Amino acid sequence: MRAGIRLGVDVGSVRVGLAASDPGGILATPIETLERDLKSGTDQGAIAAVVLERDVLEVVVGLPRSLTGDEGPAAAGARSYATTLASRISPTPVRLIDERLTTIDAHRQLRDAGLPGRAQRAVVDQAAAVLILQAALNAEMSSGLPPGELVAGRKPRASRTKAGG
Repeated sequence: MRAGIRLGVDVGSVRVGLAASDPGGILATPIETLERDLKSGTDQGAIAAVVLERDVLEVVVGLPRSLTGDEGPAAAGARSYATTLASRISPTPVRLIDERLTTIDAHRQLRDAGLPGRAQRAVVDQAAAVLILQAALNAEMSSGLPPGELVAGRKPRASRTKAGG
């Protein structure tokens, strides 16, 4: 098992939940919920700050596949978010992890803990991020390999100049 803090990210259309592991990569705990900012990307800026502040080994982003394993619009959105994030926090790697039903499981756990429906909205994304990250940690513990699919960030376009005038 690789030592280091991992960051779990649950990307929603309105909010982004964050969770972090302990330095040993054993246990995921909630950190915060960010408002999704499609215009200026302040949510990704906040994630980048957490990556630096906690000296994160890697970031794990949930990939919402359907029950059949297909990828729809939500998965495409998560892939796009992860790609943009990967370029922003490079060289810290970003990995995509299958997150089928994590939000449903998070709601169920919060309800079972006695949290009313309205109060769940503020923390459900964090709870989903915990489930995503814990699944990644467990997968790495059992296989000995980094979990999920590595995301390649967008590379800046090289400027083209004409040589020899």
